[in-house]
Amino acid sequence: MTRIVLFENIHPSAREVFAEAGFNDIVAHASALPPESLREALRGAQVAGIRSRTHLDAALLSDLSDLRAVGCFCIGTNQVDLETTMLRGVPVFNAPFSNTRSVAELVLAEAILLLRRIPEKNARVHQGHWDKSATGAFEARGKTLGVIGYGNIGSQVGTLAETCGMRVVFHDIEAKLPLGNARACTSLEALLAQSDVVTLHVPGGRGTKNIMDAATLAAMKPGAILINASRGTVVDIDALHAALNSGHLSGAALDVFPTEPKNVDEPLASPLIGMRNVILTPHIGGSTQESQENIGREVAEKLVRYLRSGTSKGAVNFPEIPYQEAAGSARILHVHRNLPGALGTLSNLMAEHGLNIVSQQLQTRGQIGYVISDVEGTVDDTVMSVLRSHPITVRCDLV
Repeated sequence: MTRIVLFENIHPSAREVFAEAGFNDIVAHASALPPESLREALRGAQVAGIRSRTHLDAALLSDLSDLRAVGCFCIGTNQVDLETTMLRGVPVFNAPFSNTRSVAELVLAEAILLLRRIPEKNARVHQGHWDKSATGAFEARGKTLGVIGYGNIGSQVGTLAETCGMRVVFHDIEAKLPLGNARACTSLEALLAQSDVVTLHVPGGRGTKNIMDAATLAAMKPGAILINASRGTVVDIDALHAALNSGHLSGAALDVFPTEPKNVDEPLASPLIGMRNVILTPHIGGSTQESQENIGREVAEKLVRYLRSGTSKGAVNFPEIPYQEAAGSARILHVHRNLPGALGTLSNLMAEHGLNIVSQQLQTRGQIGYVISDVEGTVDDTVMSVLRSHPITVRCDLV
């Protein structure tokens, strides 16, 4: 029986996918758990389903010998020690596409609201002022949107912006095929100098930490707007506060922050609190009913394919092997140390126990290799014990 443990109120669509595939031993927790409670909750689990607040570090993973796969029901995977999971033969899956539309719609909406000074106008009406002035309010049509990071979300933001009549330019460290009429900028500086609205869609990490600092904010077009719905560490908040206070920037919208509250009742600590030309949202870029349902289904389907056939396509930390229909009487999933002769060693062990290999797929990544072997013959506990105990083996499972 495969035990699946889910955390952080994952959408019911995930359970539906598991149930349809015959996996019914599912335990769901409505929130993230503290470390010791988390360790106990995952004891004996073959699959862990988490979102952004559940952290699986090396110390915790070392106690989870039964764990076969991890599903991150979100885009990011920073909350999982990917190196440790890989070395333990545990693939990690996420949902890089399912909330793309939701984030893109929020970014475009914020751009329009800030161009029209709606946050400030809204606050003034609530305070009893009827200010109908058009000063500082602009249409989106004809304005330039600069997209930093032209991946799944960034490119979709650009596509939506064009339908509003905006001109789209983008900058990415990799060469990307433009969609619609978008044009690539050869440098970040060139993008910043011409963009009326700049939106960030880059990953976290050392390479993107504070890419929007005092210098890059100063390089932005006077009166421009900055939007960040990517990672909280990519913007220097104090520098942004100074740029807004000085009037160099006319507005900003942030959905992510360097340090975020841990629960619903903890307030956000930020110098941007109370600024009328700033929209602050609680990391809800992908928080729509549609995206959460899609994420639940997408990640659960990847986990089911791995559990049933060994397919690792889409794993972020693991050799990727696409789906192939089973060709023998049994399928063996073997994760091994990536050393010369590993495949030959595995094949010899199988032959010694009377197994005929009908089909094999091998991929390697870093220090590990992954082989899916379809065999004819009897694969009993003795055979599995021999395979699992061999020095080259990291993990071995039968599906």
